[in-house]
Amino acid sequence: MGEKANYNPHGNAINTRFSVLICISQTQNNNMNPLDHVEFRRQGHMIIDFLADYYENINNYPVRSQVNPGYLLERLPDHAPFIPESIESILNDVEKDIIPGLTHWQSPNFFAYFASSGSTASFLGEMLMNGFNVVGFNWLASPAATELEIVVMKWLSKLLQLPPAFSFSGGGGGVLLGTTCEAFICTLIAARDKMLDQIGRENNEKLVVYCSDQTHVGLMKAAKIVGIKPENVRQVMTTKSENYKLSPQRLEELIKRDVEAGLFPLYLCATIGTTSTTTVDPLGPLCEVSSKYNIWVHVDAAYAGSACICPEFRHFLDGVEGASSFSFNAHKWLLTNLACCCLWVKDKSALTKSLSTNSEYLKNKATESGEVVDFKDWQITLTRRFQALKLWMVLRSYGVTGLRQFLRNHVKMAKDLERLVTMDSRFEIVAPRYFSVVCFRVSPYVIHQHHGNQHEVNEFNSKLLEAINATGLVYMTQSVVDGVYFIRFSIGATLTEDRHVKMAWELVQDQATSMLGTLAPKKASNGKHTKQIEDHFMCGTRKDHLRTYSFSRTREPNKES
Repeated sequence: MGEKANYNPHGNAINTRFSVLICISQTQNNNMNPLDHVEFRRQGHMIIDFLADYYENINNYPVRSQVNPGYLLERLPDHAPFIPESIESILNDVEKDIIPGLTHWQSPNFFAYFASSGSTASFLGEMLMNGFNVVGFNWLASPAATELEIVVMKWLSKLLQLPPAFSFSGGGGGVLLGTTCEAFICTLIAARDKMLDQIGRENNEKLVVYCSDQTHVGLMKAAKIVGIKPENVRQVMTTKSENYKLSPQRLEELIKRDVEAGLFPLYLCATIGTTSTTTVDPLGPLCEVSSKYNIWVHVDAAYAGSACICPEFRHFLDGVEGASSFSFNAHKWLLTNLACCCLWVKDKSALTKSLSTNSEYLKNKATESGEVVDFKDWQITLTRRFQALKLWMVLRSYGVTGLRQFLRNHVKMAKDLERLVTMDSRFEIVAPRYFSVVCFRVSPYVIHQHHGNQHEVNEFNSKLLEAINATGLVYMTQSVVDGVYFIRFSIGATLTEDRHVKMAWELVQDQATSMLGTLAPKKASNGKHTKQIEDHFMCGTRKDHLRTYSFSRTREPNKES
């Protein structure tokens, strides 16, 4: 960063040197052109080269950031620079100060949460989107932005084989939002207002929302924002015997109880690919129950919706014709950079009635003709980006066959990992694998030789996960279902290959062997040496870097084929 200066309460420089520099800066700023095409081209090439080097050398960084809280606050000045700085200086600070504080979601060794898959096509689409920088709140503001979104949502609807009722011609339609949380809020508002129009606004506090105890926490947040009383959000308990699926029978029992109490069932969220175990709720039976009570059914397929473009996974959406809305996140597993949530509704009027705005300064003949779509009326905010451009580029650049192959490769890697886990008797699979997430833990039967209760088994697996992540070589996360702590191995990063999964599993085995060995020194190890694993992961990175986990972005020719 530039040299620091001290300023009085009026913002004036205290010393003469900085006064002179500020005067020079002000003179330069009078001629400043922030969109000079020459500088745009020069600096743009620098950024592309910087990121290309980053992706080429991404294995040289610890996957999970190793910094301590507050590290960046200590490094950066406490005020913005008064003097313009060069792109070279800024990029140097990105490498020196920002990258150490990144958890590298694009690393091939990132197996945490759900991946945020990206691609060249999507990145370039983002560049075009940012370059055009249009604000497409209505059709007139940028006709191409609106109409391309309609086209892209139509393409995706056909790939997912959604019923005609979800199409614009069928009375519904699709819109691109940022996240699933936005989809929850928009559909909850639409369902709420539609219901209150029938039963009276005074009954708002009697509305009830239903989900399972595996539903994403974003629904609870959305319900709170929309005004649903927290005690009126019903989480249907799931069981291991039913693979943690939402039970239609238990759902109806709760609904009947609420109706008898004078409450009004409003909204059900069914999930295709839950966050903890990626289980799939039975859409058909759930929609049948909900239809008896006029409940709005939203299908949250944030993670697994992408996989359903493959014919072999489409059956997971059977019964979607009974739902009121459906959403999935293309930014999770469809090679589309953040953020891109695709939402379809059957009744577009329910959405637009609740979310439309009609101020004088927004009025125009195209809108008044009723022949165009104004997506500002389909979302929370007024402003919206040209999201369709990057999704359009992804669909065209990789095609349906390429996208399906990408998804199938990850599923195959997960199948192979599942097989490896079952081959090691020290581990157990905690929940069935549906897509590309494998849930496992060190078996209680192994740990019970030294520990006698579930808490200690959970604690052992928690320490195992922390030991794995502390190496910096991989990153995995955990969940707890029915009191059982387990490790989630989520495969979805764009750069992940079979070898990354295999060596990550060997690292898990080796760390488990080390920890179990402290309890049972005579127990034989069936894992490889950690050093071998580290050497493979780092693909030739210098050994002194391995010992300290101090990684650099220096280019290493012929590092990796």
